[in-house]
Amino acid sequence: MTSPHSAQRGVSTAGPAQPVETVDVLIVGSGPTGSAYARVLADEAPGARVLMVEAGPQVSSPRGRHVKNITDPEARVAAQTASQGPDRSARDGDPVHSRPPGVMVRPGTYLLGDKASGVPGEDGSADGTVGMPGASLSTNVGGMGAHWTCACPRPGDGERITDIPAAELDTALGRADELLNVTTSAFTDAPFAEEVRKRLGAELDAGRKPERRVRTMPLAVDTWSDGSRHWSGTDVILGDLAEKDTASFELRPDTLCRRLLLEDSAAVGAEMEHLPSGRRTTVRARWVVVACDALRTPQLLFASGIRPTALGRYLNDQPQIVVAVRLDPTILAAARETAAAERPDATFNPVSGVSWVPYDHETHPFHGQVMQLDASPVPLDEEVEPGSIVGLGWFCAKDVRADDRVEFSATEVDGFGMPAMTLHYQLTDVDQERIEAAKTAAARAARLLGTFLDPRGPRRLPSGSSLHYQGTVRMGPADDGTSVCDTYSRVWGTDNVYVAGNGVIPTETACNPTLTSVALAARGAQDIARRYREENAHVS
Repeated sequence: MTSPHSAQRGVSTAGPAQPVETVDVLIVGSGPTGSAYARVLADEAPGARVLMVEAGPQVSSPRGRHVKNITDPEARVAAQTASQGPDRSARDGDPVHSRPPGVMVRPGTYLLGDKASGVPGEDGSADGTVGMPGASLSTNVGGMGAHWTCACPRPGDGERITDIPAAELDTALGRADELLNVTTSAFTDAPFAEEVRKRLGAELDAGRKPERRVRTMPLAVDTWSDGSRHWSGTDVILGDLAEKDTASFELRPDTLCRRLLLEDSAAVGAEMEHLPSGRRTTVRARWVVVACDALRTPQLLFASGIRPTALGRYLNDQPQIVVAVRLDPTILAAARETAAAERPDATFNPVSGVSWVPYDHETHPFHGQVMQLDASPVPLDEEVEPGSIVGLGWFCAKDVRADDRVEFSATEVDGFGMPAMTLHYQLTDVDQERIEAAKTAAARAARLLGTFLDPRGPRRLPSGSSLHYQGTVRMGPADDGTSVCDTYSRVWGTDNVYVAGNGVIPTETACNPTLTSVALAARGAQDIARRYREENAHVS
């Protein structure tokens, strides 16, 4: 049984400089959502020939492995540095890696640059209300999935996508849990965490629904038999596809998709460039999935002439409030006492794990997470007991507006030669009210646990610091100019172009978006698999 659009791996030649190959599905981008498309298609359309291309290099093995799982520190740093796109040799603090005051460059990422920067605050912290100075990207096999925190909370009532029937959304979220290997038992041996949750829950759970009470953060983490933890990268999503190419799946790194090729209302393929050699090829495809990220997915659509009204608009970053706390001695003592009673023969593990204060529309319209800090954010004069300092991060839902957008130039290009981006982004009065309320809520939670390390208390990080960019290719129920794709992630006005990633999420969310975006990707992949099976059945 053969699809009319299927072909062998062999390449035909349209000319000496332009080889042409044909696949069933082309996936542009190898992050969590692109990998979810590949995995679901392998499971539900096993005869389909799938090609995944990634502009960045392979930085870990198996492909897409989370860099936290690289045990050699030098090798881990090398993998992170290789993920920095055109600036792969740059390190934080180097002149070519300059950054506005107050903006941090996280390992494995690089700043978008001046076109994203806004107006610094009076304290020089780049904490103004305009622009997104912290906007950052990663370019590597696995995308941000090789560097993320692995937090996978489910969205609450006010965050859920209502254009998808509730039962269908829950099914998709369950599939995402499976793909990412989400668990709440990764840190069961973290005695400090249980005491932290007890202290927070006693004060914050009143009035909450049972599923919205303080709890363990769902994490995409697996605990191995030797006690070590394996953080989920896209290798976990891909499964056996992460190990090597097969007759039906190929992952091609260092390969930039320059534009999609269109005929009437359909994409018929794409133009590719192998960046190390400059060699260009054409790939013909029946279906195309653009899964770059919330900034580069609309960039590729723009470069391809696919420009619906909402493209790049409704840019949504989650204002992030942070505060570090030295845990109260009573919490530490209670944790040691409980651990000694429950596991008298075990070595005490001074780990605080990750705790979750869920978004609750009525009582707590923010998403809170509490986790052990790898290092103190301020100099300390005395030794710090391991696990005794925790960081609290409170995320706000953004006041989503069409005017918050990424704009693409028709004349200027970025480091990859793609249309240059300019971010237009502003915090509204509604946002400022939410931020102040979140600071109050984070301060309350912090005081329940101990004392501020910084006496100034909670502060907002510069816009873009959350890395949770959403909305730029948002889904919607109708082609009315306010969305880019339908509820199966198919771009309006096209027959076969699908988009994936956090950019598809249309709602005001406060929680980490990866679980939701992987759920939407699984749903879109199932739609392609259904169409593939129907075409094959018709041919046979």
